[in-house]
Amino acid sequence: MNKIVLKNIDLLATMDANFSVLENCSLVVDDGIIQNITAECIDYYDDVEYETIDMSGYLVMPGMINCHHHMYQSLTRVIPKAQNVGLFQWLKVLYPIWGRLTPEAIYVSSIVAMSELLLSGCTSSSDHLYMYPNGVSLDDSIRAANDIGIRFHPTRGSMSLGESKGGLPPDHLVENENEILADCQRVVEEHHDESYGSMLRIGLAPCSPFSVSEELMRDTANMAKEYDVRLHTHLAETVDEEEYCLKKFGYRPLEYIMQLGWDVDSVWLAHMVHCDKCDVARLADARMSITHCPSSNMRLASGIAPIRSMLDSGVNVSIGVDGSASNDGGHMIGEARQAMLLARLNDVINFESGGYRRAPDEAFTAINALEMATKGGAASLGRIDIGKLEIGLCADLIGIRMDKLEYAGGLHDPLAAVLMCSSVKPDVVMVNGQIVVENGMVVSIDLPPIIERHNSLSYAIVNE
Repeated sequence: MNKIVLKNIDLLATMDANFSVLENCSLVVDDGIIQNITAECIDYYDDVEYETIDMSGYLVMPGMINCHHHMYQSLTRVIPKAQNVGLFQWLKVLYPIWGRLTPEAIYVSSIVAMSELLLSGCTSSSDHLYMYPNGVSLDDSIRAANDIGIRFHPTRGSMSLGESKGGLPPDHLVENENEILADCQRVVEEHHDESYGSMLRIGLAPCSPFSVSEELMRDTANMAKEYDVRLHTHLAETVDEEEYCLKKFGYRPLEYIMQLGWDVDSVWLAHMVHCDKCDVARLADARMSITHCPSSNMRLASGIAPIRSMLDSGVNVSIGVDGSASNDGGHMIGEARQAMLLARLNDVINFESGGYRRAPDEAFTAINALEMATKGGAASLGRIDIGKLEIGLCADLIGIRMDKLEYAGGLHDPLAAVLMCSSVKPDVVMVNGQIVVENGMVVSIDLPPIIERHNSLSYAIVNE
């Protein structure tokens, strides 16, 4: 039983329904669950059972939730031939390199990506692993999450449609569909934990319309319904994808997957950049969620997702850092900041294209972006136990000292300063009541040798 009291918190942003920010309070954690939040004297917790941590000078807020990532891609950042091209060409450059992945490479790259996330304010993350060469399995990244202590939602991705059948990936990287479904069943039965406060839940995630057959999309949706797990895929990321779907299937991307059984509220989709008003209405009606990946969409020049329109229509929107080869980093606070800024820019672009000019006080706010990064992420992953700091919810939180250089002169609104000012690393990160980052350093692993091994694996994979 882990019993901790965070005392003398300067500001606690709960992200509750009223966006309450409490001053000079304390938070009590027992066995991973928030037991009390109070401004009253709590000296009765001062006994040998409770570890007490003084949080004077800190802003405490819910840990952020990353809803789309490809952690293995941390091995292939800034590959020269993939730096200045669009998605399809980027994939064609990187597919052969990723075909050299090994179980060790998945484990080490996952540790690196998870460390980046924890150090940037993320306490829960999904991951989309969709290729399995050389004995790779989803278990390799699951082991990494268990070792480092992050709350994890890995997805058993898949590719079955190779070049010879009209898909984009090379034939040697796709899998047999029966084998894919068998392994999907295996990882769900072995690892999925639906219990309250679970540290590990599995999702199913065919990669994209241009790498998976119609049959596998439909069969995976049926399996997800049978096992009551969530469904994930990339969708409507580029114009090339839209043209591919129209030519091959006779539907635009969202129409295509919805008629294959993906029209349910257990679906969350990455990107949805090329999304018209009809698409937004369909998403809202089906209560599907979207994960916005602003840095990746800019890096690959894919476009800007209309998240303002989605949110106004009642669509749940979360945030994802996306793969470390299309970002090329995994800074969650920085990604939320990027989402806020890009939404403001998109408002101007839409007006210049004949849309409505918003009043200055209608600008996309820091709170809007923080809500996507916390509560929006929880909803995308189907969680009711994370995303806020309330009694009875999981103790997933971050603490940031507000006397940092980056915040100097910006303490008129400390919570907004987290996104408005330069992105920083939290000083304290707690997941499930366990301190995993202390004094700005990951405490669960020895990171320098991991980085050294990661760089060695990266060099071998890229230059083989």
